[in-house]
Amino acid sequence: MIARSYLFVPGDRPERFSKALATDAHQVVIDLEDAVAIDAKVNAREQIAAWLHAGLADADRVRVVVRVNAFGTPWHEDDVDMLRAAGVQRVMVPKAEEAAQLADVVSRCADGAELMALVESVAGIVRLREVAHCKGVARLAFGSIDFGVDAGIDGMGRELDYVRSQFVVESRFAGLPAPIDGVTLSTDDAAVIAADVLDARRFGFGGKLCIHPKQVEAVNRGFAPTNAEREWAARVLAALAENPRGAISVDGKLVDKPIIDRAKRIQAA
Repeated sequence: MIARSYLFVPGDRPERFSKALATDAHQVVIDLEDAVAIDAKVNAREQIAAWLHAGLADADRVRVVVRVNAFGTPWHEDDVDMLRAAGVQRVMVPKAEEAAQLADVVSRCADGAELMALVESVAGIVRLREVAHCKGVARLAFGSIDFGVDAGIDGMGRELDYVRSQFVVESRFAGLPAPIDGVTLSTDDAAVIAADVLDARRFGFGGKLCIHPKQVEAVNRGFAPTNAEREWAARVLAALAENPRGAISVDGKLVDKPIIDRAKRIQAA
């Protein structure tokens, strides 16, 4: 199953790391960047290193992502060095704008490490195709709020439709999983969260960044196939199994290869 929910935890709050892993979040993002004040970054890195070496259960390691400070900042290289020493396999890179920078990051990570490229600037969108095709990049994520500020766009709704479509198209073209949508600032309004998830799913996103545990359940449920979709996929694949070489019809509609591919994606989700 492709991860749907990515729950952020401040890197200077180690008492929250295990609590975040106790939620149903598919991935927990330990954050060294925006969630940590400048004068706390070094100490946060040390606390994360200690937790990765002694406090993280092996079974939970696959659910941990660490967001490093951006390429070119004073903390970036030491962040990556720490993650390499700890053998971290999933690294979120903020301000992703150039393939060369991402290639440099992955070359300094642990062997087999995967990058989540967090694209959150106009420059990153302009170079989205090269970012998506960079070796080591496993998935794209949309830093929608930072992008809006950089682009001078006042609004997180239809104002960003064009940009969201680019994430979906370029992810598909690069053979990556469906991209991860940006955060919803509301943590208590279930209707707002559900609506944002529905919009993102309709656009073709496959997951969402979460800033509070209350958002996780809605994200997991909203990006999962519905019971009706699973039942439909089962009917399509059953009909295909009965007649693998001939034309098939399900629910009175002709089934061709794109429909079969969609049914397989639903079954695998």
